[in-house]
Amino acid sequence: MAPFGITAPTQILFGRGEFAKAPSLAMKLGTRVFVVHGATPRHAEPFIAALDMPVQSFACPKEPDLDLLMSALASARATKADCVIAIGGGAAMDLGKAVAGLLASSNDPLDHLEVVGKGQPLAASPAPFMAIPTTAGTGAEVTKNAVIGVPSHNRKVSLRDPRMIADIALVDPALTDNTPPETTLASGLDAITQVIEPYISSRANPVTDALCRDAIPRGLQALALLMTTEEATARDDLALCSLFGGLALSNAGLGAVHGLAGVIGGHAPKAPHGAVCGALLPHVLNLNSVALNRDGPIAARIAEVVRWITAALGTDDLAAWARDHSLPGLVQMGLKASDFSTVAAEAQVSSSMKANPVKLSDAMLVEALTAAA
Repeated sequence: MAPFGITAPTQILFGRGEFAKAPSLAMKLGTRVFVVHGATPRHAEPFIAALDMPVQSFACPKEPDLDLLMSALASARATKADCVIAIGGGAAMDLGKAVAGLLASSNDPLDHLEVVGKGQPLAASPAPFMAIPTTAGTGAEVTKNAVIGVPSHNRKVSLRDPRMIADIALVDPALTDNTPPETTLASGLDAITQVIEPYISSRANPVTDALCRDAIPRGLQALALLMTTEEATARDDLALCSLFGGLALSNAGLGAVHGLAGVIGGHAPKAPHGAVCGALLPHVLNLNSVALNRDGPIAARIAEVVRWITAALGTDDLAAWARDHSLPGLVQMGLKASDFSTVAAEAQVSSSMKANPVKLSDAMLVEALTAAA
């Protein structure tokens, strides 16, 4: 057995009602808190009201880019914040994590961004950080990177450092109840992608395998049910799938879906990340199987994933099922067909591509993009 290690937050709390513990936990992290929330402070307001310390809140209304990060850092530093709490979807998680990572540093963020920057480790230890997701998708509450858009390079890239893992990840599935269907579909497909890619990753290990084997069928069944009705147990299962995906990808990597998705996010900034992943997933799965000649242990895992898909959705055609539930194609999301070749070439240098189980050529990546268009 190959050696492996596991990275995870110091403390993970999961379950309905756990959000009530957030104020007391936050007050153990510091004395002046910076709260990053989504477009609205709906979930953050009761949390902030319960805090007995100075608080500065900051809205993250979109997937964060470099300008938004710089604005958030300036606000946090001006109020002398010494800890950061993120309450929201994946975008708020990423922005909060990046602020915590850079709060004590005087370096330019580009010194630390991958691909478009120098990719250097953080110059100073991150501020204490607690992550509280309100959507079930990215698993960003337990990952060691924050995705930041850099419009000048048409890319979304990672700020990554092992020290960026949250001190506390608090996952209360009740915060995801009644999420609109289109958001549930996109974020749910992202969560499922993030347990499938680590499962077939070249870096998979026994711990991530155990997480993914539980989460893939659980997440698929939950998403299928939530596309027909609102159901608390399904929300719990999808939140657990998202959490397990974050833990799995942090320790086994991702693959070509996310390698392409990061580049697409730069070329089509308004394309929801989860929807992009959902559109690409079935086609990249098939290409990986073909490239492996549908033979060997990874090909067998892909076939196992297809069986789980069929059992949960009643069809092995995930792409058709997603379209039937109104998932848009890549072109509808804003990606130009004329950019497919550029996207494929740029994706080859993505960190996510390094864990894909087999090398996919530019032509094969273009084939996946065309099928997902």
